[in-house]
Amino acid sequence: MKYKRLAVHTQTTRPLSLADAATAYADRGIAGISVWVEALESLGGISEHATVEAKRIVDDAGLKIPALVRGGFFCAGDATTRARRIDENRRLLETAAGLDAESLVLVVGALPGEPLDRQRGWVRDGIEAMIADAESCNVRIAIEPLHPMYAADKSCINRITDARAICELLDHRLLGVAIDVYHVWWDPDLSREIKLLGAAGRIFGLHVCDWRVPTRDLLTDRTLMGEGCIDVGRIRDEVEAAGFDGWHEVEIFSDDYWAIDQGEFLDQIVASYESL
Repeated sequence: MKYKRLAVHTQTTRPLSLADAATAYADRGIAGISVWVEALESLGGISEHATVEAKRIVDDAGLKIPALVRGGFFCAGDATTRARRIDENRRLLETAAGLDAESLVLVVGALPGEPLDRQRGWVRDGIEAMIADAESCNVRIAIEPLHPMYAADKSCINRITDARAICELLDHRLLGVAIDVYHVWWDPDLSREIKLLGAAGRIFGLHVCDWRVPTRDLLTDRTLMGEGCIDVGRIRDEVEAAGFDGWHEVEIFSDDYWAIDQGEFLDQIVASYESL
């Protein structure tokens, strides 16, 4: 593959099936495909059959899987629901292992009206309950902080600082952080936090895209690297200076790009990646 560190998330090319995405990525020399759980739905969902078929598709295309996306969603008002969600994450770890994915990415969830500190405790407890399963599967757990605009209902972990605190408390080699430039570029402590994560060997992923100005939708209006206000190249340099030598994962949610020919979109992704 020409682009040995470039991976694209299946959600980036959401209109494509997993099979079509794998073929299209490989045809352009893209070496990695991060698989979203939604991409498994047409194969039967989270099941042994779907895992086997997805792995066959990816292997046949000659691709590697940096991550299975997304687990997490630990926050719920009752203990029974929280326990069920932990069990769901255990199954996702097994799925990630079956796919030979390096990591399971966690979007931890949030419950409107509950104090964020209490919810972060739920998240910590949920991840702690998964550690033995991660060891058994030999799959890394990557906490992904989300931008504060999602604090109400998507994630109570909004800064690298918050994710790092859980990592340090649980202190396990399979627990780290996925850094998504879209979610963390604004943080005045970003450079410091990257260094601290790197020193502990806890940078498990780098997701890239850009922040359109003006942004027309807070979820589905991301843009190509170099077309927004994020200094993607600088953040990448800092992450790599901290010791990260893994994948550059393109994760773009965009109604505009989903509406065009996905082959053309992938050509634009490759051109944008090369420009960095």
